[in-house]
Amino acid sequence: MKQRADVFSYVALEVDDTTLRAHYRLDGRDFREVVVFEDVPSLQRPDVVAVAELWFLLAGLSYYKAGAARRIDLGATPISAAGRALLQAAVLDGLGEFSYRNNLPLDDVDITGGQEAHLRVAISDPSRVLTPFGGGIDSVVSVNRVSQELEQALFVMSPAAGRFTPLEATAAVTGLPVLRATRHLDPLVLAGDPSFFNGHVPVTAMVTLLATVAAVADQRGGVVMSNEHSASVPNLLWRGRDINHQWSKSHAAELLLADAIAAAVGDGVHVASFLRDRSELWVAREFAGLTDYLTTFRSCNRAFAQDTARRATAWCGECDKCVFIALVLAPFIERSALRDALGVEPLANPARLEQLTTLVGLGDERKPFECVGDPGECSVALHALASHPQWRDEPNILALATRVDADMTLEDMLQPMGDSRVPAAWLR
Repeated sequence: MKQRADVFSYVALEVDDTTLRAHYRLDGRDFREVVVFEDVPSLQRPDVVAVAELWFLLAGLSYYKAGAARRIDLGATPISAAGRALLQAAVLDGLGEFSYRNNLPLDDVDITGGQEAHLRVAISDPSRVLTPFGGGIDSVVSVNRVSQELEQALFVMSPAAGRFTPLEATAAVTGLPVLRATRHLDPLVLAGDPSFFNGHVPVTAMVTLLATVAAVADQRGGVVMSNEHSASVPNLLWRGRDINHQWSKSHAAELLLADAIAAAVGDGVHVASFLRDRSELWVAREFAGLTDYLTTFRSCNRAFAQDTARRATAWCGECDKCVFIALVLAPFIERSALRDALGVEPLANPARLEQLTTLVGLGDERKPFECVGDPGECSVALHALASHPQWRDEPNILALATRVDADMTLEDMLQPMGDSRVPAAWLR
């Protein structure tokens, strides 16, 4: 039986011109993560190190989870009040799905140590931005809809096993320069020790901070994230807490990250999601007009496996992400063009009916533990297909059309919704 560890320690962060080396210890067992940057100026400036220290805090959760220690010792790690708030939320909410799946509440974790962090103001140009790019519809839309008056570059992160082919192909379509980082996880974690706990960690928050490291090093004044409105919708309620697979893409996480970054380097670096007040259906409509990307984009998670031998070379058509992407794009793209783009047709596959049922809110789960839209968005998309001449007679659509209620219309879903921190200069 797996046992919780006693102490997880933050040992040291080493920074040289191109590389971050993070050292951690779990009850005497040492871990090291290495991130190597390319085409990025020196990381050794004080403002860059200040952001790297925030990344160091969140990156530790990839190793903390192995033992889910009852105490986290920050040692001599510099940390502001805002940084501590970010870490506390990342443990409780960012590891929420991990806690739920392992039946392992983390509300007893005691975070100790740390020393006061001092502001190290970044010199930045607000007209220069960096956009983290994952090769899916969200980041493609952000790249193409952010103001062309800005000088934009992409930030791409790859695993040590090698770059992702569909991501690289889609990035090439943008024609934009690319700043890169390669993440080397500790081999002990990759090996899958049977004594370790396993589960989801807030990866997007870690990527956000690595992108901010690159942006500050390159004196860019903005990091353009691509997290839409429904990323804030939780999957379920457990022990009085919302559990959200997409917590690190949520509005709450964005605010915590923004506060921590401002406490580290001042308000000259603005980190915000360009899509925060937009639905996945708005994103899908915008993407549908960007036809140059149809043959390269990929949102199937099986294409992004760490192990190159396990990476799918095409859309699998079986995972929740494939079903969801097909569902939200179908109202806006000709059926034959969508089938050609994906190479599969999940919405027409009887084996996908159960997943489609869950996506529209009629299954046992409130929302799949995946980066997909909420049931309201999916229900509106299904209603649109139920009256679409190319889809209305499809058995999967017919099976659900009369069972699904939609509180909003498609036109409603295409309007702005909720708050946004996007600066006016980012808009066309």
